Amino acid sequence: MSEKVLIKGNEAIGAAAILAGCRYYFGYPITPQSELPEYMAKKLPPIGGVFLQAESEIAAINMLYGAAASGARAMTSSSSPGFSLKQEGISYIAAAELPCLLVNVQRGGPGLGTIQPGQADYFQATKGGGHGDYRLLVLAPNSVQELFDLTFEGFDLADKYRIPVLILADGAIGQTMEAVNMDVKSPQLVEKPWATTGRHGRKETNVVKTLYFDSEEAEQANRDLQTKYALITNNERRCEEFFTQDADLVLVAYGISARIAKSAVKKLREQGLKVGLLRPITLWPFPAPDLLRVAQTAKSFLVVELSTGQMIEDVELAIRCQKPVHFYGRTGGNIPSTEEIVQQALKIMNDKGEN
Repeated sequence: MSEKVLIKGNEAIGAAAILAGCRYYFGYPITPQSELPEYMAKKLPPIGGVFLQAESEIAAINMLYGAAASGARAMTSSSSPGFSLKQEGISYIAAAELPCLLVNVQRGGPGLGTIQPGQADYFQATKGGGHGDYRLLVLAPNSVQELFDLTFEGFDLADKYRIPVLILADGAIGQTMEAVNMDVKSPQLVEKPWATTGRHGRKETNVVKTLYFDSEEAEQANRDLQTKYALITNNERRCEEFFTQDADLVLVAYGISARIAKSAVKKLREQGLKVGLLRPITLWPFPAPDLLRVAQTAKSFLVVELSTGQMIEDVELAIRCQKPVHFYGRTGGNIPSTEEIVQQALKIMNDKGEN
C-alpha cells in the first residue's frame, strides 16, 4: 500500500505539476493561492526549472504564452481578480492552440472581495472570460487528492488536445490539508512538431500566430477550433453520481459545495428521503447528457454554489427545462452548513410533495 503525504491543496497542485513534467511557472502572488507560487519557487530551481514572479498577472500570462509556444510544459496560477487580468492573454493562448495549465483558486467577489472561498468565477471559466469563440477545458476538483490527480492529468489533456486546461478550485480546497497518494504513472509526453524551437534542418520556420488578415483563413481557424471542442465534448465529460438512480430531488454542486451537499444527501437518506447528488467534475464540457438522463426520473433539482447562482443556467439547459431547478447559495466567503442544505431540500420536497 502506498504511503500518503499530508499536504495543503495549493501545494498539492505544485507537486503534481512537477511530477507531470512542468518546469516553468509564471505568476504573481495573491491569496488564497499564494502557497502554490511559494512551493514552485522552492522546488523548481533545484531541478533545473524556472520560477518567475512577474511584475503583474498580465506579464505572467504572456510569459506563459512564450513558454507554451516553445513546447515546454508550463503553468500559471492566480485567484479571482488576478485571474481576470489574465483574460486577454488566455484568449490569445486558446487561439494559438497552446497547451498549458491554468489555476484559479477562487475567492469571494466581485472586485477585490474577500480572501475567503468563492465560486462566482463559473461564468468566466466556462463561457470564456476573454474575447472570441474559445473554450477552456475546465476541471473542478473537490478534494486535495483530486487537486493533485487532475493537475497531473491536466497537463496530459492540454498536450492531447492542444488546449489550455483550467483547474477551477476554491479557497477552501486550496487551504485544506489532506492525505494524498502521490503515486503516478509517467506523464504522457507527446511530440510537438509545431513548437517554435528553431528549424532543425527544416525549410520552413514554425510560426505561432492568432492574427489573420484574410477573413476566410480566420473563419477556417475558428471552425477548426470548434471541431476540436466538439471532440473534447464527446470524449472528456465527467461527473460523479451519488444516489441518483431513485432520487426525487437531485442536488448539483461542484468543489467544496459538493462535499457539503454530499453530507446533506447522507443525512436526508437517513431520514428515508430520496435525495441524490450529481457533481460535475468537468465544468466544460458540462456533463449535460448525464443530467438529462437523471431528469427522466428526478422530480426536481437543487443547485448549490458559493455564488448568487451561475451554474443554474447550464443545469436548466442540460435538462431542457423539463423539471424545476432551485438554487441555494452563499456569498462573501461564507460556506453553507450541511444543515442549511438539508433544510432547503426539505422545504423543496415538502412544498412539492416529493417526500
